Amino acid sequence: MADPILKQLDLIFYWVSDMDRAVSFYRDVLGLRLVRRDEEKWVEFESGGRRLALHAVAEGQPMTPGGATAVFSVDDLDRAKADLSSRGVRFGHEGDVAGFARFASFLDSEGNTVQLIEYEGREAGSPPRAS
Repeated sequence: MADPILKQLDLIFYWVSDMDRAVSFYRDVLGLRLVRRDEEKWVEFESGGRRLALHAVAEGQPMTPGGATAVFSVDDLDRAKADLSSRGVRFGHEGDVAGFARFASFLDSEGNTVQLIEYEGREAGSPPRAS
């Protein structure tokens, strides 16, 4: 079998219209560690071995949120929701997949969907069980 073309997921990025506001949200509200900032155009955060990046829209370019959803695993969904709610995060859609996971979604400062997920029977960051 040939070597795989795709080695691993490198990063996910969201388009943002206000870089300072978005950086404040991900750093100060969600608690991610800022690891790179390229002026007002690009920033990267460390998130459990993967990077989440923000890319500023060009002047005059429309900002359209969405297109992807960053999903962060947590050990205790209820505690994470309480902590983030106290920081001003408002949760919207919540649900569960019986026997697998519970989740809750919210919007970031730029209108992009972000989700928290708590898997049953494993710690956050560990690989999912094989089906």
